[in-house]
Amino acid sequence: MTSESVISLFRRHHFMENKKVGWLLIGISLLIMLLVFLFGNTTKDFLEQTCPYIQSGLECPAYDAIDHQTFFALIIVGVLFLVGIFLISSKPEEKIIIKKMERKAGTKKLDLSGLTKEEKEIFQIIQSNKAIFQAELIEKTSIGKVKISRILDRLEGHGLIERKRRGMNNVVVLKNN
Repeated sequence: MTSESVISLFRRHHFMENKKVGWLLIGISLLIMLLVFLFGNTTKDFLEQTCPYIQSGLECPAYDAIDHQTFFALIIVGVLFLVGIFLISSKPEEKIIIKKMERKAGTKKLDLSGLTKEEKEIFQIIQSNKAIFQAELIEKTSIGKVKISRILDRLEGHGLIERKRRGMNNVVVLKNN
């Protein structure tokens, strides 16, 4: 048989997706900032032509309102910009890499005769996935946490699987024999 490549499992929220969303937020905030300045300048130009106060040599009171609205819009855009920078610079989620050993043509056949029906079913799911989070195994089988934990304890006792702690989760992998 051939050697199998590296299998990577990522948590549900991928780092690259966070980075893309961050760049998208920065782009949108820059576009909105440009629109705010263009709108503010256009409005001031319009006021210069139409405001009766300016024509009589006074300052138009609408200028202050435009300045305040522009200021608050820029604060909101600044927050979006900072969130985008945070998403881009945030650490990647934990990446779990499991390396498979090269299998030789003469590997021994696994003895599953001492296993119950549920143990065989769970072992087959683990075997087909190569590695799986314990929580995902609970979802796939609809078996409770405690019972899954006991079944995995027995499979570990038989030397068929290993559980590896990854943060708050366990990854269940086939044991290299």
